[in-house]
Amino acid sequence: MMMQKIPLKVKDYLSMVKFAHTIFAMPFALLGFFMATIQVGGVLSWRLLLLVLTCMFLARNAAMSFNRWADREIDKRNPRTSMREIPAEIIKPAYALAFCLSNAVLFIVASWFINKLCFYLSPVALIVVLGYSLTKRFTSLSHFILGLGLALAPTGAYLAVCGHFNWLPVILSFAVLCWVTGFDIIYALQDDDFDRDNKLRSVPVALGRAHALSLSLALHVITFCLLVSAGFIGGNKIVYWIGLGIFGILLFYQHTIVKPNDLHRVNLAFFTLNGIASLVYALFAITDILT
Repeated sequence: MMMQKIPLKVKDYLSMVKFAHTIFAMPFALLGFFMATIQVGGVLSWRLLLLVLTCMFLARNAAMSFNRWADREIDKRNPRTSMREIPAEIIKPAYALAFCLSNAVLFIVASWFINKLCFYLSPVALIVVLGYSLTKRFTSLSHFILGLGLALAPTGAYLAVCGHFNWLPVILSFAVLCWVTGFDIIYALQDDDFDRDNKLRSVPVALGRAHALSLSLALHVITFCLLVSAGFIGGNKIVYWIGLGIFGILLFYQHTIVKPNDLHRVNLAFFTLNGIASLVYALFAITDILT
């Protein structure tokens, strides 16, 4: 019986932290990593790659479990989220918080084995990714804080290899910030009535659905422009531009399927299209770098 319960528990925790959503930031982290690898001579360090992936995994676990713990009472009241692991009593709040703290500590420890700069910056990264969960209580700009958290991925991975900043991964980070903020605004449309009734802040609550979608589109236009500039600055070749073209098509297609009065395809726009877009762009960009 005990052996049957263990996999279920692991599955519960992976579900709580939405492990599948790693697909958003991880490809950009890998792009930053390989970008830096070329800068230092093109010799791939499997040790560093494993450490970068481990830090990504741990930071995201800490952020998502803290989010679920901090929002447990809100999630319980919201019909859309009432079956999440904590309100559904699948995972106890204390266990979720312990899971968060253990992952945060392990993240800092893992960063020590990368380099001193990453170690010194690791608490700052945690403040950003954990702090996001509290922001919707006092600001409509919470989507931007989420975007900032994921935007750390390409620059952080670059720092892990090179140990210094560079404009190219920073531009990628700004692109990720605008991209994530834009699609999180779309995702938040589902809860605008609930958020308004419960005095929670969001762009859809502040601006209304139509204007929120317009802001999301503007952010995605900026995203595309930043990635175009990254391609020119990086001297990328045809493979990069093909990948960016596909990314752009997927990015803007989501704005044709979500309307202020028709939200039934929000999940398609949020997860499927953006997940595929991230993978395609990073795959083509990394291939371009390595060839």
